[in-house]
Amino acid sequence: MRYLAMIIGLILVIPVFGQRKKNDEQIVVAPKYVEGITYALPRTGLRVYVKATKESFEPGPYANYAGQLLGLRNVKTRAESKWSITEVRFVSFSEPDPEQVYKTKGDAASLISLTANGCISGINATSTNVQALTVKTNKLVQIPDELDDFSFDNFTDTPFYIPGDSTNGFQPVRVSADQKAAEAAKRILESRLNRYDIVAGLMDEFHPDGEAYKVSLEQLKEIEKNYLSLFTGRTTRKQDIFSFDYIPKKSSGKGEVIFRISDENGIVPPSDLSGRPVLVEFDVEKNLSDKYAESAKTKNPAAGKSGIYYRMPGIATVKIINELNIISSARITIAQFGVVAPLPEALLSKGYVIRFHPETGAIKSVSKR
Repeated sequence: MRYLAMIIGLILVIPVFGQRKKNDEQIVVAPKYVEGITYALPRTGLRVYVKATKESFEPGPYANYAGQLLGLRNVKTRAESKWSITEVRFVSFSEPDPEQVYKTKGDAASLISLTANGCISGINATSTNVQALTVKTNKLVQIPDELDDFSFDNFTDTPFYIPGDSTNGFQPVRVSADQKAAEAAKRILESRLNRYDIVAGLMDEFHPDGEAYKVSLEQLKEIEKNYLSLFTGRTTRKQDIFSFDYIPKKSSGKGEVIFRISDENGIVPPSDLSGRPVLVEFDVEKNLSDKYAESAKTKNPAAGKSGIYYRMPGIATVKIINELNIISSARITIAQFGVVAPLPEALLSKGYVIRFHPETGAIKSVSKR
């Protein structure tokens, strides 16, 4: 009988327990979802403009005769080209920082205003200066040289062929390179001698005025220069401006390759190993960042609850280094080298108007309505 009573008791209790568990599950409250506005703090980018000069050398066709006929030494006989950097300058720009994206919470979502690219611009502030997004096209490709119709053949009046005689049936005879070189050397010496005669007053006919005298000397110099280039070659120079965007990274450290320079192609990307590396270094004003970080500390447990943050930008000296030489430097405000801090919750009431610098995310002004 006692066992029967226990079984009956269990049968009566189990439904009640199951009902209680079911009731407990029904009173679970679903989590509360808070909507908000997503925004980003800006980061600083550098648009780098590099002016480079290409120096190209073309050897003269009579380079091998320069020593024998004119006594010139160490004359180059091979074509070569070389690029050199003549100027580097920076222009800063801002864009959303993918590492500093936030979402407003609660009433703050109705107070925030953003820039055209999604960065924070103000709290309780009406937009006054709406700037359209602009696109800057960079150039990191060398433009081919334009043909200048240059030819060393235009500098000499020595014909390629001379008339033959009875010994060869009056067939034209090709003038050898030795003969052409000798004729060119003769022209150079004649030009020098004529200049000497003019200066020394040994010419049979004197120039009627000083201007004609100068013109004659200049023409003789030009003739000598052109003929001399047949032996020494000619050097031409052209300038080109390359540009590209670079985003400074807080962890980049020193000695990062920002671009390369190739004797053949000019300024090339860091990935093109055909060029010599050009480095960028950042000397960050660490004392300023440390002071910002120390002052931004707060013991308020509600700090950042609204999801509104601002930035105290850093400052750094940017150096461009080519072959251990600093070729350019600038002192630049760089947002991502600074410190991010939550906006005080007390300033988020409708009684305050807060404006931000859209380039850095720093607070521009705080005022009462």
